[in-house]
Order: sequence, then structure tokens, then C-alpha cells
Amino acid sequence: MADQYLKSSVHVHSKLCDGKNTLEELAVAAWKDGLQTLGFTGHSHTAHDLEYCMTQSRTALYKAQIEKLKERYADKMDILCGLEWDLYSDDDPADYDYWIGSCHYVQGPKTGKYYEIDWRKEDLRACIDDDFDGDALAVAEEYFANVAKVAEKKPTILGHFDLIKKINGSGEFFDESDPRYLAAAKAALMTAARNRCVLEVNTSGVYRGFRKDYFPSDELLKEWLILSGNVVITADAHEVKALTFGFADAAAKLKALGYTKVQVLGKDGFTVCPL
Repeated sequence: MADQYLKSSVHVHSKLCDGKNTLEELAVAAWKDGLQTLGFTGHSHTAHDLEYCMTQSRTALYKAQIEKLKERYADKMDILCGLEWDLYSDDDPADYDYWIGSCHYVQGPKTGKYYEIDWRKEDLRACIDDDFDGDALAVAEEYFANVAKVAEKKPTILGHFDLIKKINGSGEFFDESDPRYLAAAKAALMTAARNRCVLEVNTSGVYRGFRKDYFPSDELLKEWLILSGNVVITADAHEVKALTFGFADAAAKLKALGYTKVQVLGKDGFTVCPL
């Protein structure tokens, strides 16, 4: 069905990790907005980062609350208990309805520190200077190598593929057109294609004011199309107002790039939605 992608939001965060709303508030908003599928994807428990990720106790609460919401909305809207799983997480994605595989960190080869690469500029700068001898492109190469490792695990959805660019909107850290950057990104795309990953077109960088473009970039989306890759549109919503932010615009962009379809995730898996 045309425009069915507008009825499914499956990358959503609540107060149990780094979101602004409760699970129930998000469900109410989704139902009022006419969504047919709402998929929660709390950040998986990751021992070195409990600032933004779920603790083990919050993970248990997360699962319990979603089960109640599934019962409450059984005849109104499909609720899915998903997980945004990170390469360094110790949670088991098999315990969820589906999972988004993502990378948010680079581990320094010298210090062993885990640097969050998508939030604080000082963290990314420290990663570059303290562990990669000032070579920002080496950090990008390490990041995309991590993305490839996640792709090899065959996630339901491969999350915000080029998140490393999030706080690089002005080109402050590296040149996104540099051959080294593109070679690393395209190598990870090849791994994703071999593992038949579904790549998300993630609108959150624009919504939150970090970027003017989505994840992944147009150039990488063109490459993904050459590889016959599939895409799903997501909001990576951290509040109710963002549940379907930019979906129509993302679909129009994909169509302009040559895509003829997107995948839509529901309780029975993916279905194809023509553009």
C-alpha cells in the first residue's frame, strides 16, 4: 500500500534510556497520530555507558511495561518490543521482537577508552588526539569497521549507518568526501549487502539540529541502491513530536535517488511499500 511507511515508527526511545517521554506517552501519541505499528528500541545495556543506555533493572522494567502496552493496544495498534543493540552491549538481541544494530562508540587502541562519537565534541576530539595521533579519518575508518562487525551479526535493521558524521556538520573534524572516508564507508556497505541488511534512513540528525541531511548521506544511498540494498525510514525519535518526523521528505529523497520501494516493519516482519 502506498504511503504505508507513514504508519510505522520503529526506532523510538523513552525515558528508560535517553528519551523525553514515557513508553505510555509515546504509545498514546502514536495511536492518536494513526500509526499502525510502534516499535520501541531502548538503548541496550552497555557496561561502560549507563548515562544514555538502559541499566539491567530498567531493561526488565522496559520489557514488562511494553508487554502491558501490547495488551492494552491489541485491537488498536501493534506494539513491538525492540532493542537498539550496540557492538559493545552485553544484552542478547534474540530476546526481543526485533533489533537495530548500531555503533555509538570507538574504543581507543592506546588508552582502551570508549569514546562516544555522536554527542559531545570534546569526546570526539579526545578520541582523535589521544588515541589516533590527530588522524580524524583513522577514527572514521575504525567506526565503519565497527559498523561492518554489526552488519555481520545480521540485525533486523542496520542503524544510522554514518552516525560518525553527526557532529561534523561543518566539516570540523574530517572531510566527508575524502577518499579514505568514502572507502571505509563503502567497504562497510559491502559487508551490509553481503549480509542482506536493511538500512535505515534516519531523520533524527535533522530533527535535533545537528545536520541538514539524513543518515546515510545521498552518496552512500546511491551506492546502496547499486548494491540492490533495502531501506526502511525511521525517526530515531526521542520524544512524541518526532515519531514520524521527515518521513514524507525522506521518501521523496529516496524516490529522487532512484529508489522504487521502502521496507515497512510490522508484527509479521517487513512488507514492501512502493514509492
